[in-house]
Amino acid sequence: MSTAASSLIDEQRFPQLAALMRTQYERTPAHRAFLESRFSRASAEDFATLEELASQIRQIAGPRLGEICDGYDFICKIVREEEIFFRRHGRYRLTTFEEANRLVYGNTEYMGRYMDGLLLTQIYWSNHTACYQFYRNVFLKQAPAGYDYLEIGPGHGLLLYQALKDERSGSVKGWDVSKASIGQTWDALTIMGMSGKKPELVLQDLYAVPDDSAKFDCLTFSEVLEHLEDPKGALVKLRSLLKPAGRLFVNVPINSPAPDHLYLLRSPEDAVDAVRAAGFEIERAEFFPMTNHTMEQARKHKLTISACIIARPN
Repeated sequence: MSTAASSLIDEQRFPQLAALMRTQYERTPAHRAFLESRFSRASAEDFATLEELASQIRQIAGPRLGEICDGYDFICKIVREEEIFFRRHGRYRLTTFEEANRLVYGNTEYMGRYMDGLLLTQIYWSNHTACYQFYRNVFLKQAPAGYDYLEIGPGHGLLLYQALKDERSGSVKGWDVSKASIGQTWDALTIMGMSGKKPELVLQDLYAVPDDSAKFDCLTFSEVLEHLEDPKGALVKLRSLLKPAGRLFVNVPINSPAPDHLYLLRSPEDAVDAVRAAGFEIERAEFFPMTNHTMEQARKHKLTISACIIARPN
């Protein structure tokens, strides 16, 4: 099979994306049909975002790009196994953080491959791309000048990087419970270039933060809630970290089995209700169905839906 980039991708306008796809198709040709379908549904705005993300991801990957493409194949296989369990039992496999830590987070090799695959889902899974666009174009764009920003669990740093390079941002901080994750975030931000503005990355357990700690204008909590045993406690704590006019961005997947997901939400409305019940007023919410499916199909068949919510303290 040819490993040329998709004919759907204009290689002159989107060279970074085209180069990435050539590598992906060479390493894992079985994913080509799925990805071709994904790109056939992308808009001109989507392709501009995908090119931006492809450039950042290729920078982060460096000589490991092939391994990261293999990581995408790995994550698809393990998510498929979790999907089978979910369909049979109507719940996620794991229920406690201890289980997730023992089986996933504490397994260095497994976790490394898992994180590699997650990086590429920002491009390959349309709901992930849509969440990125919503965060950048709505949440950050409407932030006040000089805003103080905090992201909890910044992962590969793609969202934190947007706040960092925003000329209107003031302080930019990231918290994580894992020292290794903080190091990974720092390395990614360094590779992408921080333009003189340095983030403050701190080893911090959200649940251990005192209520009288510093407050923020913008707080990002993206794809973290589903990993927690006490999601309501986390949301209440987030509320205490916001200034009175501060804004929270939450991104949480619905019906999304994965090897480290604990908190199952069965509808996008359940996600909105959970945020509201923690003392927030909903400013805006957008829902994005899993790749190559409509919202109607996702709701009917209980497929993954990404719920993006912007909220303010009541």
